[in-house]
This record gives sequence, structure tokens and C-alpha cells, in this order.
Amino acid sequence: MIIIPAVDIKQGKCVRLLQGRMEDSTLYSEDPVSMAQQWENCGAQLIHIIDLDGAFAKEVKNFKTIQDILSKIRVPIQVGGGIRDIKTIEMYINAGVSKVIIGSIALYNPELVKDACKKFQDRIVVGIDARNGMVAVEGWSKTSETRAVDLAKEFESCGVAAINFTDIHRDGMQTGPNIEETAALAEAVSIPIVASGGVNTIQDIKNLLEIESKGVIGVITGRALYEETLDLKEAIRISK
Repeated sequence: MIIIPAVDIKQGKCVRLLQGRMEDSTLYSEDPVSMAQQWENCGAQLIHIIDLDGAFAKEVKNFKTIQDILSKIRVPIQVGGGIRDIKTIEMYINAGVSKVIIGSIALYNPELVKDACKKFQDRIVVGIDARNGMVAVEGWSKTSETRAVDLAKEFESCGVAAINFTDIHRDGMQTGPNIEETAALAEAVSIPIVASGGVNTIQDIKNLLEIESKGVIGVITGRALYEETLDLKEAIRISK
């Protein structure tokens, strides 16, 4: 299981949100590039970058900052936020992004995911964010009537590289990941699952390692690293 540090970008700065609320953000660094470099130096194998402004505006807003990160680090990055069409996916892939995350639009336009998977094999990740088991979209401002597991099953055979699964109630709260829901989703589909939301301490990593065999291949963590309740080097060591 790989430990994936998160760098969330808002107005060119590195922040973390509480439960996805834009108005409830904590500034951690004026320089997202140096944060990405720090996580690379700690041994990260993949870095998770979210264009928060893009997620809310439904279009890319922090491309320049992401380009700067790509120019300064060697480890792969995955990028999400405001990605709504093939042209944007292509732009990121051409810029050197390893994996592109399709979020809200996966619910509204599942064909986009399938088309992207055909064009960019093993490069497309679907981000499924759930509130009480139901898919939440548009910066988590709306909750749909689609179950997270049903949306995941929609992409079962189209070549999605992974599903990033976030329990919104846990995100940024450092209350521990939702092990039960994550395990249930991993068991329901053959697509690899990356857990997100709620990680606080090394014990949370150990708890997730117990469901690795169900198909949980990674965990995204942000606030715990920035608040220093989780040491990235130690988390990587025990995950191996």
C-alpha cells in the first residue's frame, strides 16, 4: 500500500479544507512547490495535487503552479480539480502528469471516463466522494441520489487505474478513515481503491493495511502530515 501525500492548491497556496468547505481552509504554505519537494524528499512515490479553485470553478485554475511542481520534482503526480473534458486531460498528460483524476463529471458523464480510459490507458483515476454512502459532487456542495458503490461499478471494465474514495465526514477531521466503507467498496469492485479522508496517526495506516488484501492499494493523507500527527517516513516504512 502506498502513502500518498496531498498538496491542495488554493489561489496558488497550499491549504487544507475541513470536509471540503472552501471557507474553512487552513493555510500551510505559501509555496506548494516546496511542499511537494518536501514530500518527495521523505520518500513519497506519488503526490496527490488538487486544484481547489478549479474544483469549484469547474475549470483549471492553478495550471501554472502545477507546471512548477512538475518542473521541480521527479516523482509522479496525480492531479484533480476542474477536469471536465478530454482536452483538459490531454493538457495535463502532455504536461507530464502521471494520472488525471476525474471527479464530479464521472457522475454526470460516465462516457467521458470510458473514452478517457481508452485514450490514456492506466492514466485515469476516478474520484468518488461519499456522504453517508451517496456520491457528493461539485466541491461536495451537492449530494446525489447515486450510491458510491453503484458509480464505482459503472467503471468496472473500462480500465480505470484506481478509484480515490473519500468519506467526506472524515475529510480533514483527523478522526480516522472509514475502514468499513472503504473495505466494502474494495470488495464490491475489482478496481484498485485508494482511501482518503480522516487519517490522523500511524495507527490509521496500520488499520488500512489490514484491508490491503481486499484491494486497497493506497491512502491519501494531508492534514495529518501538515499538523505533524503522522510522520510520512514512518508511514512509508510500515506500509512496506
